[in-house]
Amino acid sequence: MLALFGLPAYAELLVLQLQLKDHLFSPATLYVPEGEKVKLLIHNQDSTPEEFESFSLNREKVILGNSKGVVFIGPLAPGEHAFVGEYHPDSARGTLIVLPKAQWQAQQQAKEGSGAD
Repeated sequence: MLALFGLPAYAELLVLQLQLKDHLFSPATLYVPEGEKVKLLIHNQDSTPEEFESFSLNREKVILGNSKGVVFIGPLAPGEHAFVGEYHPDSARGTLIVLPKAQWQAQQQAKEGSGAD
């Protein structure tokens, strides 16, 4: 019999997609549940590089033009975290909003019920 000890049980990692086109993030507002690690997949559709930066999340990542980059965030407490494209901070702006789990789940259910993505 083989016993497995000390191996953590992993929940499925939440993956959020963030597009960058014409120096604008879309969606400009992302919602995540509190206390969970999140994989943020950023697709830069512009031909020029951009640097995803958030001081409150303590993250920065250069993403070359027409390519993708990954930023891991969390787990986080409820609150708001601004992010910008450092090379175009006047247009490339967004907010990550961390919601209590019950509120986040209710929001996801409402979104699914409305047919919104």
